[in-house]
Amino acid sequence: MSDHTSPSASHDAFFALHHGLPRQGPGSDATTRRLLALAGRLPERPRVLDLGCGPGRSALLLAAEANAEVTAVDTHEPFLDELRAAAAARGLGGAVRPVLGDMGALPFPDGSFDLVWAESSVFVIGFDRALAEWRRLLAPGGTLVLTECVWTTPSPAPGARAFWDEHYPLRTVPELAAAAVDAGYHVLGAFTQPDGDWDEYYVPLAAHADAADTSVPGMAGAVAAARAEIAVRREHGGDYGYAGLVLRPADPRWPTRPEREGDRAAVHRLTEAAFGSPAEAELVDALRADPDAWLPGLSVVAEAPDGTVAAHALITRCRVGGMPAAALAPVSVAPEHQRTGAGQAVNRAVLDAARLAGERLVLVLGHPEYYPRFGFVRASEYGIKPGFEVPDDAMMALVLDGSGPVPSGTIAYPAAFGV
Repeated sequence: MSDHTSPSASHDAFFALHHGLPRQGPGSDATTRRLLALAGRLPERPRVLDLGCGPGRSALLLAAEANAEVTAVDTHEPFLDELRAAAAARGLGGAVRPVLGDMGALPFPDGSFDLVWAESSVFVIGFDRALAEWRRLLAPGGTLVLTECVWTTPSPAPGARAFWDEHYPLRTVPELAAAAVDAGYHVLGAFTQPDGDWDEYYVPLAAHADAADTSVPGMAGAVAAARAEIAVRREHGGDYGYAGLVLRPADPRWPTRPEREGDRAAVHRLTEAAFGSPAEAELVDALRADPDAWLPGLSVVAEAPDGTVAAHALITRCRVGGMPAAALAPVSVAPEHQRTGAGQAVNRAVLDAARLAGERLVLVLGHPEYYPRFGFVRASEYGIKPGFEVPDDAMMALVLDGSGPVPSGTIAYPAAFGV
């Protein structure tokens, strides 16, 4: 870029280069659908806020496939014009409302949306600021969906590190998940997007760069910057990627925390009361005494308004086909607090804790109409089975880290389970 190129010419050239691209960052319809599935059950007509929507690829899919009313926000009017035309052509003009606006200064009232969505755009204001500022926009039970560029290795190459440190410092998926939990969210799901999502963005962008008229003021710089970014990806693509995170604000009625030593008697009483017998309470005590089973930080309680223990969830070490895994059991809610959200709160909190501790696979034997809300699916889908007879839909698995193969085989529980 010439030193004499004006900022306005650079700005105009950047957007001219990007006009007509199907999307403005790495992504795919398949990734949008995966994120939508992780968001769980939605209202019949969900209200969606799509921030940094660009030409609206995600907005159109959400309107068509989730029956959503989408408010799509971008700072660039020509992108919104593209979206208006595409929505009208698909018969979605009444479902998509393009809005010229700044994601850092949103005018919408608190609690206006069931989903706040930002694919390939949160970098504009930053992940942490988005967590802080966009939470108020969510209705009770609402969900925040973000995709963000991340390191995929603990030791990126110096060339990749230099490029991203200059443009937008990256973190890993676990670091982003930890930031979300610290900010008061539960992580409903997190995954690294496939490499093909980059091709969906870079292949059309490279074609635009090849066809661009570099005599236009600012265009030579815009083309050079695009090609440099593509070259870094080609050279160091194994070091970084894009990741999707699906987050939900924690229920403020039920604060959660790791079990303390002084909670043990209360947890024992709670578990016995919840199950109506001492067996499960004795199981918790036995697991706590087994150093091969006990996982520090993965015994979590939810507190009632008066500070007493209202619910408890425990994850301990098990094995699948000889490989480490984790077992969620038991989960107990005081009888007076059942069906109030305390159980959901403590389940989500202990799963967050397991994710942040680096656990990759959690298993549960439980009600097949309850645990899927946390992302559990039939364990048999992964070739996992218990060593005893149970209904197939009652033995469930949740993959917290899908970056490697999921172990398969027979579950070996700690001795305290007696199975």
